[in-house]
Amino acid sequence: MSDVPGTRDGTVRVLIVDDEPELTELLSAAVTGAGWRSFPAADGRSALRIARDCAPHLVVLDGMLPDVDGVEVLRRLRGENARLPVLMLTARDALEHRIDGLPAGADDYVTKPFSLEEVVLRLRALLRRAGHAEPAGRGTVRMLGDLVLAEDTREVRRGTTPVTLTAKEFDLLSFLMTHPHQVLSKAQILDHVWNASFDGEGNLVEVYIHGLRAKIDKGRSPMIRTVRGAGYAIRAADKWT
Repeated sequence: MSDVPGTRDGTVRVLIVDDEPELTELLSAAVTGAGWRSFPAADGRSALRIARDCAPHLVVLDGMLPDVDGVEVLRRLRGENARLPVLMLTARDALEHRIDGLPAGADDYVTKPFSLEEVVLRLRALLRRAGHAEPAGRGTVRMLGDLVLAEDTREVRRGTTPVTLTAKEFDLLSFLMTHPHQVLSKAQILDHVWNASFDGEGNLVEVYIHGLRAKIDKGRSPMIRTVRGAGYAIRAADKWT
């Protein structure tokens, strides 16, 4: 009997294999934000054991692991399930893993550093190619850097940390994330979030932006910026540098 909880509940299961705890946490948060269930493993032997327990629909596999080489883990996974979709993670200079990994059965690869959005998009494409239909009615999931917003459950995470927002704060963040990198004026925000025209209520936007920053950016590199005289913009923290 499997000792991994929730392995047969109909949710898409994603095995994440990487020995970097912080990266594994970010990938798990992105997978959870996409409406899937993550199963992390820190090394090759654990990955093979967990794969037998949870029967994953998708695998995210680092090419360099501390015990069993990632390509060898890939071959063993392929030996047990020839059609299991596998996305390999490779270092920028690890060309050998791309050369060896794809013939061994990897369906795709991304090179570190990468964006979480790209990983989820690649996984979703692999899921479709494998013929696995996602549950109907799953709402939109927006991702920007390490910020994840799920429209259907109205849940927000920054990295692995849940962020509790009021209804209007959530609507404001959703509108900002719908237009990443774009400077949005107070009038545009009032119109879309409050359905109100600009008639001196600009302070309302400032108050909510301030509150949102306190929750989203607290203790982290800021994502929400004021563009003096123009409005507000959001982008991944590393894109502001």
